[in-house]
Amino acid sequence: MTLMTLPNNDYINSLVQRWGAYSVTENIAWLDQLRSDALHCVNRLRMPTSHMETWRFTDISPLTKLSFPEASLFPRDQYAQLARFFLSESENRLVFIDGHYVAELSHIDSSERIIQGNLSSLILSHNQLISSYLGKLAQFEDDLFTALNTAFMQDCACVILPRNVSVAKPIHLLFISTQSETTSYPRCLVVAETGSRASIIEDYIATNENVYVTHSVAEFFLADSASVDHYRIQCDSDQAFHIANHVVRLSKSSCYTGINITFGAQISRFNQRIELSGEGAECSIEGFTLISGHQLADTHTFIDHIKPQGKSRQVHKCIADASAHGVFNGAVMVRPHAQQTDSAQMSRGLLLTDKAHIDAKPQLEIFADNVKCSHGATVGQLNKEEIFYLRSRGISESVARNLLTYAFGGEIIDHIAVPSLKTRLEETVLLRTQFA
Repeated sequence: MTLMTLPNNDYINSLVQRWGAYSVTENIAWLDQLRSDALHCVNRLRMPTSHMETWRFTDISPLTKLSFPEASLFPRDQYAQLARFFLSESENRLVFIDGHYVAELSHIDSSERIIQGNLSSLILSHNQLISSYLGKLAQFEDDLFTALNTAFMQDCACVILPRNVSVAKPIHLLFISTQSETTSYPRCLVVAETGSRASIIEDYIATNENVYVTHSVAEFFLADSASVDHYRIQCDSDQAFHIANHVVRLSKSSCYTGINITFGAQISRFNQRIELSGEGAECSIEGFTLISGHQLADTHTFIDHIKPQGKSRQVHKCIADASAHGVFNGAVMVRPHAQQTDSAQMSRGLLLTDKAHIDAKPQLEIFADNVKCSHGATVGQLNKEEIFYLRSRGISESVARNLLTYAFGGEIIDHIAVPSLKTRLEETVLLRTQFA
């Protein structure tokens, strides 16, 4: 294959030169073709700039100056120190360290009637099933970062829920970053067949305040009447770069509930597209971003109502402290045949300093006439009357501000149904807001 070179794009060129090293498995024709097609798009596409409408608030030029290789394997004799990131409620756990699957730290409950594991271990036994889904939702033809992930993915976390199977305990997909100046390409594939139910935790966490790059992609397929609760937690190093793309396809009467938490990364971008492709499909997504210093966190969502009687609910909250910059762009489309759609969207931002900045842009595009849709956005500071009320009860001003700040975001965290994860996030918010 002849590789093109892109002028003035050292970041992409450096990745292309190392492409041959990114081999998930050997002699799987469809997978080789998928990666090859993605690489052609990598060669063709340009790095987004703030001159583009969808990136105008997010300057990722610092990323173009980096040329980080794949991480080396984490030392086996240090595995024990990572057990603190496990969740007590989860008996199904897939662990990836710096992009590499670690079987010794993963745990699969054999009593559950589900198919789960990493791509390399499942592709030979479930080749036809995986080939039917992997790469089918996350389109890379016009998205550089999805193309990068597809071309260079080192492995993939795969969860297949068979027909009418309900998994009582959450499935933990844990991605741990330990090394500096490396790049990883986490990938998740979740397939929920008809009538199945499960909770999925997609968890990104760092052991050190290192500089590294994460390009992640997740694809969720929900068949008729399937139900998935999805908690996505991004607690990367505050020096890291995290670019994520997540796509969900809902079939008839299926239900997706998602909560996205963003605390880490110097620059982060989360793109989420939800396709309500079946009649009566429902989705509810909530987001909470807490940033400080010079962090930039950008959330772009697109909810696509394609069939009638769909229902969507979205709430996004952002707290920006110091000189942080939060961005929210939430688009909802109701297509001509999606009659009786019920959709509501709200974005709320809280600025803790005069230097913090939040840009919010809710959007509605409606091409049907029998719908109920609403949206709104607010950005402000802490309510002085509420602070005064707490101070009148003997609470100091600093504590009053901390309590109100915590309550603003705690409303989202309170909806997480996994106690140990909820506690971990509450402690993180309390630690960060006490200095607000």
